[in-house]
Amino acid sequence: MEEKKKEELEWRRKTWKLVSKVRLESPLIQCITNFVSMDLMANTLLSAGASPAMVHSLEEIHEFTPRVSALCLNVGTLSSSSLPAMIAAAKLCSQLDIPWVLDPVAVSASSFRFDACVQLVQFKPTVIRGNASEIISLSSCSLQSSAASMGVDSTHGSMDAVEAAKLLAQTSGAIVAVSGATDIVTDGNQVVGAHNGVPLMQKITATGCAVTALIAAFVAVDKSHALDAAVSALAVFGVAGELGMKMAKGPASLRMHLIDSLYGLDEATLQSHVNITSLC
Repeated sequence: MEEKKKEELEWRRKTWKLVSKVRLESPLIQCITNFVSMDLMANTLLSAGASPAMVHSLEEIHEFTPRVSALCLNVGTLSSSSLPAMIAAAKLCSQLDIPWVLDPVAVSASSFRFDACVQLVQFKPTVIRGNASEIISLSSCSLQSSAASMGVDSTHGSMDAVEAAKLLAQTSGAIVAVSGATDIVTDGNQVVGAHNGVPLMQKITATGCAVTALIAAFVAVDKSHALDAAVSALAVFGVAGELGMKMAKGPASLRMHLIDSLYGLDEATLQSHVNITSLC
């Protein structure tokens, strides 16, 4: 029991330290992302203290991407025109040791999307964040075995994807995060759970995309501890949702109050709400 208490206190300390570092350093986060999520991703980053840059053009990548603190790639509205920019940015980040995060939205919706995500993984993302169905599909590397996951919504719970997440982490070298009722994060061996958040967050489009961007901001300020950064970002976003829910009347007002709560988060409030545990 004493050991568990120490672990809880250590996670709270780590999480607040990362929140403080993001606010102090204001990392520049490049997001090549989908049209639906841009607004919420940018506002999430701003409210957390980071600096968003929605720079998508292939012509700008070689000048702009080397200057960023981290990159976030989201394939939600993938196209033949956006993929080359994603590949170029991921390749540069891999070469320059700039952390980057991949969100494989609806990865098995088409062979084009699946092949694109598999190609992007070759450039060694620091973190891969998706729902359970997306992580199971990407881990399988087979459209046939992932036919149940054809859209953005997950048909699996996060705990269903633990073994797939561990396998994907081992084969890709990335930290893998699975969003769900309990968010799980693994390096292929250790598995950690973040238990914060409220169900109504699922009724706000792009919350998954937004937390992926927040993970990029946290990894940007501590890339040598990417697992800690990913877990902490998921917990912080979940806490902001819990706080926002106290004032919300529905999804639209929760969206507003979530952003406000993230912006106003203080140490005492965060540490009294964060719920992170080791799962194995």
